[in-house]
Amino acid sequence: MAAASKQLQPLNSPRLFRWKTFFSQYLRWSNTVTQALVLAVVTFCVVLPLCCHRLLYSYFFIKSMYLDSMSEEVLRESLDRGQDALHFWQSTSTASAVPSRFGDVAQHPELLVIVVTARRNEGRDFHYLLQVMRQLSGALGGCGERRCAEVLVCDVESGWQENQDAKLLEAHFRVIRPSTREQQKNRESVNTFEREKRDYVFCIRKGWDLVKPKNMVVLEDDALPKEDFFAVVKDLLSRRFSLQTLYIKLYHPERLQRYWNPEPYRILEWVGLGLVGATALLLTFPYWNPCSFSFTLSANHILFFTVYFMAASELLGRHYLLEGRRLSPQLYAVSPATECCTPAMLFPGNSSLRVAEYLDGSFCVKGNAKDMVLYQMARTIPGERSHSVEPNLITHIGAYSSVRANPSRPKLL
Repeated sequence: MAAASKQLQPLNSPRLFRWKTFFSQYLRWSNTVTQALVLAVVTFCVVLPLCCHRLLYSYFFIKSMYLDSMSEEVLRESLDRGQDALHFWQSTSTASAVPSRFGDVAQHPELLVIVVTARRNEGRDFHYLLQVMRQLSGALGGCGERRCAEVLVCDVESGWQENQDAKLLEAHFRVIRPSTREQQKNRESVNTFEREKRDYVFCIRKGWDLVKPKNMVVLEDDALPKEDFFAVVKDLLSRRFSLQTLYIKLYHPERLQRYWNPEPYRILEWVGLGLVGATALLLTFPYWNPCSFSFTLSANHILFFTVYFMAASELLGRHYLLEGRRLSPQLYAVSPATECCTPAMLFPGNSSLRVAEYLDGSFCVKGNAKDMVLYQMARTIPGERSHSVEPNLITHIGAYSSVRANPSRPKLL
């Protein structure tokens, strides 16, 4: 046994010595590699998962635990809001003095808002249109003596049953509808996407013919405006780019707002965010360094922290970073338009007429709906541009669609 121990000792001792040397040289806290490794593990394996596991648009969101309950909570809130809106409009309709009426639409307004609506076979109790119009009326009432915009409700329902929500609003807003002949033309044997496009074109043209607005916003009846909606629209129209754009999208699905996306400008934004964060952090270390980090303003350390901030922001969710821009209308970002979707669109100047013409010249089918047609037109027609604003100016509350098949209980994702 003593002989065997003597034979093993020369073999094991150098190996143990090398491991001890490795740990003493590279895994000391004063070594920046150790600090970077510990920082990454704590951030991405402990802090972010604990903070983000209930954030819907974060990579750390635990669907199996929270998606169903969150979806039900949002549906319940929307239902309550819809019932409140129903009671509000019913009470104002029967009151002896209605506090605000928007039925008289002025000619040549600075901004015209058209709300396109149709009767829903499912989700009628949510009263999406009444929610949207109550929000709009509140925003318009906060504009002072001079209105922010004129409002039209465009009811494209052509079935034998009336759109009861639109009927209720007739006492407060101007409601326009296609004639019987126009209904027959729009509803002839065509698919759902083409029919939806024709309804959209009708509302744009009818609104233009009635009041000749300087600018136009078209909302779908499940696009609930944010509180700063009109302030941001006004700021967008004051920017120079709006004079040369076909349309400005006011909404893009939150789940598609991530940095890891085909949109090239987001990659530049992502890298820029990482560089700014890395530089700012390294510049603060000489003045505030509670963990005794040894990082300096060197190329390797800037590269590490750039990647660190890029990874952290993507895993957290770009949507939540965008929310910080709501501090001021001037902070809202404008970028090239994305493909999906059209619940809220701003058409500066007379561009709405060009949009109607472009849509009229295309036939919509599944995979080539009106949002795709507009996106392709803006990309292929010389001189046309399209833009998108972030963060969103509306909340898409339409869990139940009026034109597509619906699940029994819609989910947030």
